[in-house]
Amino acid sequence: MKSIFLTSSPTGPLDGSRPAEGLDEMNDFVINLKKLWKKDSRCLMITAFPACFWENDEMTAFFAGAVEKSGLSISDFDLWDDRTIDFSQEILASYDVIFLGGGHVPTQNAFFRRIGLREKIQDFEGIIIGISAGSMNSADVVYAQPELEGESLDQNYQRYLQGLNLTKIMILPHYQMVKNSILDGKRLYEDITYPDSMGKEFLILPDGSYLSIVDGVETVRGEAWTLKDGILLEKRTK
Repeated sequence: MKSIFLTSSPTGPLDGSRPAEGLDEMNDFVINLKKLWKKDSRCLMITAFPACFWENDEMTAFFAGAVEKSGLSISDFDLWDDRTIDFSQEILASYDVIFLGGGHVPTQNAFFRRIGLREKIQDFEGIIIGISAGSMNSADVVYAQPELEGESLDQNYQRYLQGLNLTKIMILPHYQMVKNSILDGKRLYEDITYPDSMGKEFLILPDGSYLSIVDGVETVRGEAWTLKDGILLEKRTK
């Protein structure tokens, strides 16, 4: 059975407010990984920007270093982007740990659909770690919260996409950074996301919190909120 960790940021707050050495140890993230991590694990990063080769190489090297700094041993740390020739299910199954990279949700979602990842990842037996956009795209139905200028105004922008179906929970990351953001002259949450939550429910995570799915049990670790029908509530967490 796969073990899933859907994070906002697994290497500490992106705003630098709380430095982390290696992977973020907050909310027992590293402790829980170590319970499941195999010695000399084969790791794979699946990017959110398949055409950005230099950035992908840099990101993969960064996460390989963070994993090793946290005392988790690896034998390989490979990358899937547009340079990859074979995206087969057999190759995917040869890895012990899959990282779903961070970035632009619709761009990553299109890449996941192109390589047929939703179908291929269902039978994966190992650890899956979502990073920001990767966590968002792990849902069955993904809420692609507008992020770039013009997206909230674009009538053709799709706010709901088909994801990987690793969970039914729709995650919104980096809350401590973006909760007061302005996009297209509107408040990202109050004017855009709150109305979008009518009839829906979102799990909102700050950096350091995550959703774990181990043995089929979903547990929110750390500070979190739920946004449902335009109402924001603090969520009790473990």
